[in-house]
Amino acid sequence: MTQTIEKNKIIEQFRTHEKDSGSCEVQIAILSARIAHLTEHLRTHKKDFHSRRGLLTMANTRRKLLSYLKKNTLEKYNEIIKQLKLRK
Repeated sequence: MTQTIEKNKIIEQFRTHEKDSGSCEVQIAILSARIAHLTEHLRTHKKDFHSRRGLLTMANTRRKLLSYLKKNTLEKYNEIIKQLKLRK
C-alpha cells in the first residue's frame, strides 16, 4: 500500500495535465523511484540475481525513455534530469 501512495505522489508531481498518468516524464520518475528502492534491497541481499536482472531491465527502460525525451523535447529532458538528479 505504501508503494501505491508513493506512486500517486510521483504522478501528481510529474504529470503534465490533470489526467496524465503515463507520459514519458511520469514513467521516468516512477522507474527512478523503483530503481532506488531495488538498489537498497540489493545492498543487503547481494546474491539476489533475479532482482538484479529486474533492476537492469528497469535501468535500460529508463535510459530508452530518457533518450526519447532528449530527442523530442530537450527542455523537458533537462528539467527532469535536474529534478531527479540523474546526471552530474
